[in-house]
Amino acid sequence: MKIRLVSSIALIMLFLAGSAYGEQEAAVDESLLREGHPDQYLVKEGDTLWEIASMFLKDPWYWPEIWHVNPAISNPHLIYPGDEVFLKYVGGDPQMSLKRGPGERTYKMKPEQRVRQGDRNEIMAPAVRVSPLESAIPAIPLDAVSSLMTTGRIVGQDTLALAPRILAGKLESLVFGPGDQFYARGDWDEETSTYGVFRAGNVYVDPETDEILGYEAIEVGLAKAVARDGDVVTFKMKSVQEDVRIGDRLMPTEERRVESTFYPTPPDQLVEGVIMTVLGGVTQVGRNDVVVVNRGLNAGVEVGTVLAIAKKGALVRDQFAGGYVQLPTERAGILMVFRTFEKMAYGLVLQTTEPLRVGDVVRNP
Repeated sequence: MKIRLVSSIALIMLFLAGSAYGEQEAAVDESLLREGHPDQYLVKEGDTLWEIASMFLKDPWYWPEIWHVNPAISNPHLIYPGDEVFLKYVGGDPQMSLKRGPGERTYKMKPEQRVRQGDRNEIMAPAVRVSPLESAIPAIPLDAVSSLMTTGRIVGQDTLALAPRILAGKLESLVFGPGDQFYARGDWDEETSTYGVFRAGNVYVDPETDEILGYEAIEVGLAKAVARDGDVVTFKMKSVQEDVRIGDRLMPTEERRVESTFYPTPPDQLVEGVIMTVLGGVTQVGRNDVVVVNRGLNAGVEVGTVLAIAKKGALVRDQFAGGYVQLPTERAGILMVFRTFEKMAYGLVLQTTEPLRVGDVVRNP
């Protein structure tokens, strides 16, 4: 997964100058600040970067515009519970700075090892990885998206159909839970012993072009191979998200890093698409709902990309001139992309001013 870190001010200003949907170019001045903003804030467990930025800024994705990186602080882009975020003015311009609290203190586990004069190579000694005592706050509420960041994937048309399948349970069970054993048959990677158990989910079709953008494979469990006999392998269930059934498919697990410290940034090119669906089987979209949009990596949409949601205007009858008139599309929310595929992406709705629906437009903020 490609992770976008904090963009430079130059890139953001270039985006604002070139975007057809960008608002009037903003200087780094008080026009970015929210009315009644605090002068300082003590970061607490459970905070997100988006929430903190929203306290200070009208548009939270402008955070990099006024964020001052203190070179004296290790990992200055990361914010920990106990840190103090405060607003100051430099040359008349607002600037956000950080006073580090106790949350990022670390233990130094490896003593310094000097290289003797004349040594051609440094001999590396075993070391213990050093990490903060507390985790940095995430950009968005991870509990809303954690399952989609670690399970499930978008695959090709025949991927699941060609994957090994569950034949039967060892005790003639029809469904399987943790600790149960079952038999599966197919073509196996001899070096892989842990497999995800999948079944078919949605088929995502672009509502604008009717192109199939991807086939959803829903991960319902995790199993480990315990015995092999030709193309039949005995598995033991390690964990389940749903009941695993005969006919479910097995695929090697993906090594995908879960990154919680990506930063909200506008796209660096023109993006316009629509909400294809909202996960959870509903049609109306609200705050903290996960939506699927018909734009992905091939359109410049990456993890951390912020998109505005624009509500489609109603089609109304003109009672005076006759006929029907399409009312303007108006901005009504903000989402941030947290997982991307080639032609589509998952996004978390962070702000709404009114109820939204499947089919509403997503575009540059």
